Amino acid sequence: MSRVALVTGGSRGIGAAISKELAASGYTVAATYAGNDEAAAAFTSETGIKTYKWNVADYDESKAGIGKVEADLGPVEVIVANAGITRDAPFHKMTPEQWHQVIDTNLTGVFNTVHPIWPGMRERKFGRIVVISSINGQKGQFAQVNYAATKAGDLGIVKSLAQEGARAGITANAICPGYIGTDMVMAVPEKVRESIIAQIPAGRLGEPEEIARAVKFLVADDASFINGSTISANGAQFFV
Repeated sequence: MSRVALVTGGSRGIGAAISKELAASGYTVAATYAGNDEAAAAFTSETGIKTYKWNVADYDESKAGIGKVEADLGPVEVIVANAGITRDAPFHKMTPEQWHQVIDTNLTGVFNTVHPIWPGMRERKFGRIVVISSINGQKGQFAQVNYAATKAGDLGIVKSLAQEGARAGITANAICPGYIGTDMVMAVPEKVRESIIAQIPAGRLGEPEEIARAVKFLVADDASFINGSTISANGAQFFV
């Protein structure tokens, strides 16, 4: 029986690539989404991967949604916490609403996703958790105090979960993508995109599939000794 993998924000962008990669590797994948019913339906139609709608920022919604996934597919053994939003503004113009929206989704959303599943992982003595952080959680970014704070916080979650879960056969790792050629990045003006690429020694944007392959490696049974680690996938743009 294949392992069940939950990918939050799993029907678009990097999340969609992760969902597809894991499904192709034999996992039974459940992909969550927040609001775009049409895009989620198209994704399921194209891939056969089941999608589930809930807001990761809401604990009760997350717990209920996870319960539905496990009733449909079985216990979740792999978590990829990928869901995230941006509400960019220079700090002096950032509103409390912009701060809380990003914190609630990108940081608290990881807690809301992992916490309901954690007891089952401990009981079964197996679990794989991958949190998709960001280069901007490592180095910071202008007009992204909220976003950078959440992505840095995600790394703290991973390092702490790794220590708590290691003896129970649970690993928790993070991936920090640099600039990836998603629809969001490709939609920015060409001159802006060129200025971004100019900062990347590899001379190109990353591909969502490259992040997906890193996830596949980290969730495999053979990766059991890699725990609490951060993989930087940024084309040599930034080193920690």
